[in-house]
Amino acid sequence: MDFKWLKTFIVAAQCENFRQASEQLFLTQPAVTNHIQKLEQSLQCALFIRKGKTVTLSAEGHRFLPIAKTMLAQYDDGLQSFHAWRFGYDKQLTIAVAPQIASSILPAILKSFMQHEPTIDVHLNVVNSYDVVHEVLQGKADVGLTRTELTQASLHYDVALEEAVVLIAPFDTTITDEAQLLKAYRLITHNHPVYWDDLLADVQRAYPTVQTLKVNQVEVTKKFIEQGLGVSYLPHSMVQRELDEQQLKIIPPTRINLPTSKTYTATKVVTPETTAFLQFFNAALRS
Repeated sequence: MDFKWLKTFIVAAQCENFRQASEQLFLTQPAVTNHIQKLEQSLQCALFIRKGKTVTLSAEGHRFLPIAKTMLAQYDDGLQSFHAWRFGYDKQLTIAVAPQIASSILPAILKSFMQHEPTIDVHLNVVNSYDVVHEVLQGKADVGLTRTELTQASLHYDVALEEAVVLIAPFDTTITDEAQLLKAYRLITHNHPVYWDDLLADVQRAYPTVQTLKVNQVEVTKKFIEQGLGVSYLPHSMVQRELDEQQLKIIPPTRINLPTSKTYTATKVVTPETTAFLQFFNAALRS
């Protein structure tokens, strides 16, 4: 039995359409049909009931589907473990991380950690801030890094970093006053999962005529600011590189009480690998 047949069967079962399955698998439709026929011959039963262009699982197909998923998952895990062993890894660490952290403070820390712990095979899952917790809870990740506050009793979590939120403007602007800046530029909002609702209300009370532009990605926000499309309030660590490279600048506040931003670490099961990473991560942030 070829494991490619199993993957084709699982996708075809989800789509209930061989053409759609072929598009998802980047195969021709005849190749999909061939894989299914060979699997059916191997199992000596029909897995699908064919009605014109549509297909539905037979009773045998329903029974075999969870078995196929288990077999494929075990095959993938085993292959991954074997390749890790071949390349000198004897331990594994999966990190679920929010995009804001993955694109700012994590790269330099992760590079140093991987050099310091060369036998740990590191995997990174970049997911929505709110999904980081689910990755850890479901065992898909060993460590979670997020900007959202954690309340799940089954998780162990710590505040790894609490930092200032700053008003960020294009480097070439000559405006140094908060009020004039918010009059001249749109305020780019909702690029952070926590503080924007309260902060925006404060800004609108202080500056009722401020115009806004909602952008839900930090990297896009920074590019927009560089191009003069707006200004925004961002955690300092998210813009450190652009500040150093003189692409962006900080404008001091006058009427707005700026919030802080927290970075949380989360674990469910303590292992030598999670302990090593968290100690390294926290030490790097403190330095």
